[in-house]
Amino acid sequence: MENILIPLMDNELSPRFDLAPEILIISITRETSAMGTLSERIINLETPSAEAMYRLVMAENIQTIICAGMENEVYEFLKRKGIKVVDNVCGPVDPILEAYLAGRLSSGQNYF
Repeated sequence: MENILIPLMDNELSPRFDLAPEILIISITRETSAMGTLSERIINLETPSAEAMYRLVMAENIQTIICAGMENEVYEFLKRKGIKVVDNVCGPVDPILEAYLAGRLSSGQNYF
């Protein structure tokens, strides 16, 4: 199973990883190489912060983060923890998630 975290602001990627008011967690269970099940849930953060995000990433066993921007210190910390970060991505969540699932998403892509 793969757990993906996407920081949200109004159904788009939040401009800042640590200031997102909502978090979309996607869990993908691959039953075969091409098929799988997808479940989504949204978590509302009362007080967004880098510390709250760290705790959420660790508690939810996140393997991948798709985001617009984050501080270099946060990026380096997550990479040391073995978490894949696809950053500098902006736009609405649906086409970004579709691109990720199809293996076409990379850092620096704009979906506006």
